[in-house]
Amino acid sequence: VQLVESGGGLVQPGGSLSLTCAASGFTFTSYNVNWYRQTPGKERELVAGISPAGGSANSADSMKGRFTISRDNAKNMVYLQMNSLKPEDTAMYYCNAQKVILGKKYSYWGQGTQVTVSS
Repeated sequence: VQLVESGGGLVQPGGSLSLTCAASGFTFTSYNVNWYRQTPGKERELVAGISPAGGSANSADSMKGRFTISRDNAKNMVYLQMNSLKPEDTAMYYCNAQKVILGKKYSYWGQGTQVTVSS
């Protein structure tokens, strides 16, 4: 089982980045996928989530209108398009795939990709 994030980097305020999460080793298409972010000393924060078939996608209130999550199940990929980036968006961004079957939770995490918004 593997989730690999990519696409992070340094960007100026107001800029854009597109993160990618590549999944392998499990039935990706049956999992909800979420993006989280975390900064040192703070709890991990939910950024956006998408249902297995992609029919339901949401982002956190503070990111609505700026961040968009999408997925391509044919490629086992999930994307996070981030626009109008702010310095407070600086964080490590993680991809998480999860589902619950008969009360048992299955959850996988990637290693994260760093996003730094700075001039």
